[in-house]
Amino acid sequence: MPTRVSAIVMLAGPGDRLPVALDLARQHRAPVLVVSRGNQGYGGPCPSPVPGVKLICFEPSPATTQGEAAALGRMARQFRWNSVVLVTTRTQDTRARIITERCFGGSTYVVTAPLPLGQWPYEIAYGWGALFKAVFVVRSC
Repeated sequence: MPTRVSAIVMLAGPGDRLPVALDLARQHRAPVLVVSRGNQGYGGPCPSPVPGVKLICFEPSPATTQGEAAALGRMARQFRWNSVVLVTTRTQDTRARIITERCFGGSTYVVTAPLPLGQWPYEIAYGWGALFKAVFVVRSC
């Protein structure tokens, strides 16, 4: 990930994503922090803003990685972003990048957050199935 991007985008899902996203925002790695509160969102309200960083919380429709990527693409056009960093987990990183790049023409980087050990078996199984679907079944934004 470069020193600065246009936006930090925390995708919804399991793992400790919010602390990672907030840490990047506190480092002023982007002027905007976007927090998805979609399916299995981080479990709380929109976080407190970080001084000097614009905060955008949204509910994707549908509440999936694809819905998040479509919303990100719309925001990127509206705010003229040319690069984003996705905050996700290792089990979603490749899929999130593939889907986001279908909806967003700029540079996409990924930073992964920790995932509790007990969640790995389910997330690996789910992630492989969802990756197969993203690569071979649903190929649009």
